[in-house]
Amino acid sequence: MAARPVRLTALSPTAAATQLSSEAGEKWARQFLQAFESQLRLVPLERLMATWELSASATARVFGVSRQAVAKWRITSVPADRLVVLADLSAATDVLERHVRRDRIPAVVRRPAPFLGGVSLLQMAETGQSVEVRRRVTEMFDLRRVAP
Repeated sequence: MAARPVRLTALSPTAAATQLSSEAGEKWARQFLQAFESQLRLVPLERLMATWELSASATARVFGVSRQAVAKWRITSVPADRLVVLADLSAATDVLERHVRRDRIPAVVRRPAPFLGGVSLLQMAETGQSVEVRRRVTEMFDLRRVAP
């Protein structure tokens, strides 16, 4: 008699993730993660903080506000005057998630790079250069500039 399949919801989240990734492979697991996150509809601020592994203090520096303001935004929403910054960093995050393993994104955004003038993407964001962060991340993965 064949063994009855185990329902994923009967497992711990860690055990379910292990089972899914071992059975389906890394590519499928990544696609599943993206689809699952879109189902959860993470608010953009939470997604940015989770993906870049930003503390409330670091997030406050990026937006030029206090930790208390970030805490309030997490309950309510990001005010209209900060949405452009959030949109720029969300667009950069989209590109990073398409091209970089998710667990490596925090290191990528923190690593100073020569083509960024010796600063990191996070440092650029903290100095109010969100448009430049979006542009530079897009540029990093623009394969049109690679000669065939």
